[in-house]
Amino acid sequence: MVKIGQFNTLTVVKRMSFGLYLDGGELGEILLPKKVAPKTAEPGDQLEVFLYTDSEDQFIATTARPKAAVGQFASLKVKEVTRIGAFLDWGLDKDLLVPFNQMKTPLEEGRWVLVYLYLDEHTDRIAASTKLDRFLDQEPANYREKERVSVVIGGKSDLGYKAIVNDAHWGVIYYDSVFKPLKIGQRMPGVITKVREGGRLDVSVNPPVNKQVDRLGEEILAYLRKQPDGFAPLYDKTDAETIKAIFGVSKGVFKRTIGGLYKAGHITLLDNGIALR
Repeated sequence: MVKIGQFNTLTVVKRMSFGLYLDGGELGEILLPKKVAPKTAEPGDQLEVFLYTDSEDQFIATTARPKAAVGQFASLKVKEVTRIGAFLDWGLDKDLLVPFNQMKTPLEEGRWVLVYLYLDEHTDRIAASTKLDRFLDQEPANYREKERVSVVIGGKSDLGYKAIVNDAHWGVIYYDSVFKPLKIGQRMPGVITKVREGGRLDVSVNPPVNKQVDRLGEEILAYLRKQPDGFAPLYDKTDAETIKAIFGVSKGVFKRTIGGLYKAGHITLLDNGIALR
């Protein structure tokens, strides 16, 4: 079934001087304009295209990749506010509309805003909303601890960052588990660390410890090479905030990393720090 606001694999029906016509099934033939159509495509070829409606509400295809698809959350920039709503830059020729009745608060030109993309069932137009809660699953989340998920940073609370998990549920990333600044709308892999009563989710966006150790080992060696005599006053007694400020990791990961560097013969452990060997 062909889906508006999503990528679809469609078959080329015919080539015209102004582009390609694709078989859109129940939607009929859909134009892929010449400027975004592969020059070598011929009838019978299959192409992956994104479908939306143009300014005349006709179905149209593109090989360009929008910044988000229907059913996703994304942080987008407001290009213009008009009498019908705000228009966002989502990477396609036709800007994305946030109708006034879908604004939680008034939007301003130049502002970045987190939105949900939805398909208007009456018009087949793709639109966006800043009223995020209405598009999240209201049923308790059914996840397992250590389950890998997709995370979108949705805001801040007293406890930490609000995280949208798998474009469906709210979770929280506690401030004390974050070692590098996160941006609203940022999408990244995460992992469920705890499923609380009622399906509430605790989430981490830190890489697995082994990957953190491998990356940090390279960073520590590069850091020491820049220091006089290859020495830095950092060791297992250094406070956690200093480690976090310099390397963006927990003290536990730091201690594990310097232990590995020492065993590998890369550094020397001193009473007051570490040094290149």
